Amino acid sequence: MNAALAAAVAFAAMLGLIALRMPVGLAMLVTGSVGYIHLAGLPAFLNYMKSTPYYLFSNYTLSVIPLFILMGALAERSGLSTALFRAAAGLVGHRRGGMAMAVIGACTLFGAICGSSVATTATFSRAALPELRRYRYQDALATGTVAVGGTLGILVPPSVILVVYAITTEQNIAKLFQAAFIPGLLAALFYCIVIAVVVRRNPQAGPAHAAVPMRERWRALAAIWPALIIAVVVVGGIYGGVFTPTEGAAVGAIAMLVTALLQRALDWAGLRQALVQTADTSAMIFAILLGAEVFDSFLGLSQLPARAAEMVAEAGLPPYGVIALLLVFYILLGAVMDELAMILLTLPVFFPIVAALDLGMFPDEVAIWFGILVLIVVGIGLTAPPIGLNVFVVSSIARDVPIVTTYRGVLPFLLADIIRLALVVLFPGLSLVVVRLLN
Repeated sequence: MNAALAAAVAFAAMLGLIALRMPVGLAMLVTGSVGYIHLAGLPAFLNYMKSTPYYLFSNYTLSVIPLFILMGALAERSGLSTALFRAAAGLVGHRRGGMAMAVIGACTLFGAICGSSVATTATFSRAALPELRRYRYQDALATGTVAVGGTLGILVPPSVILVVYAITTEQNIAKLFQAAFIPGLLAALFYCIVIAVVVRRNPQAGPAHAAVPMRERWRALAAIWPALIIAVVVVGGIYGGVFTPTEGAAVGAIAMLVTALLQRALDWAGLRQALVQTADTSAMIFAILLGAEVFDSFLGLSQLPARAAEMVAEAGLPPYGVIALLLVFYILLGAVMDELAMILLTLPVFFPIVAALDLGMFPDEVAIWFGILVLIVVGIGLTAPPIGLNVFVVSSIARDVPIVTTYRGVLPFLLADIIRLALVVLFPGLSLVVVRLLN
């Protein structure tokens, strides 16, 4: 069996193992190991594994991942998500569709201190979904809003996905966070517009409720000011170059812990749960990183990435045609595959292709811009059928709502995502303007 065919067979086998519910990281590790041994032999593979895991996990930059996850876990366990939702609902909940818009607003703020889409979705499925249904929001809009709102956990910086992208492509994490700022806010704005259109066409989908007295609004806002300060300090400090993303994550985690303890919003049981949740999520991500590293090394031995780059170059497509083709492939793959595994598997193949294109920008700007495009399509994959991980998270909590209903609820939001993706493709300045202003 030649190397290219072996790579194709291994890729199909990996997808089959994932379909059989094997953990993604283990599936990549198993198929990558077998493929590596097939091409290079067992001694070479053992020599590779002797050093690769150590050098991979001793990377200082990787420490930002568990720190941001811990900050989000502490925020969730201390009841911040509920406080954010109540504050946003107090401001706009009395309008038609206002409670759903409040979910989007709360997810945006929570995403600034979380960095995880699944965590944001699970948090607001518990905090906001019962309230939406109590105010007679139709199930499709309620569950669909929570599912797409969860994607703001990675679209709004800081983002674990962007950290992984930066490490894989050797880009500046702070610049990627800066580039994600405007596209992330556009996502929140577009989602609110979708909600407004849906409730205008069907007023029963999101009925208004009685306005909250001004005193209660101020009380709700007062409950979230510590979290807002922490978010501003962390994100603003990273943007302004006061500290690195890793230092910012450490500052945010410690500040969130101290704030929660001072407000008596976090007991010892909650702290233990936050630490366990951080360990579980971090271990899952690191396992995927190791599996992807082994599988990508196998792909490198097979020369498949180089051959794919040659095929694209010989196809004669214009640069933006190549970008469009890659994004379509990402959307299709993201609908059936875990988002982190998807970018780790494809970047070694796609990134050299993109880096070689003449797009009228500096090479580092192309890398940053493409990272934001990848981030957007990952968000689409989190809610698009047939997988849509966020949809499954919502369905696991709202068990009485058919999953088809939730998919129907996210469809209008997916249209908004496609429009936003097209805007960022056509106008790269949307993702680069902040980078250019601050650097």
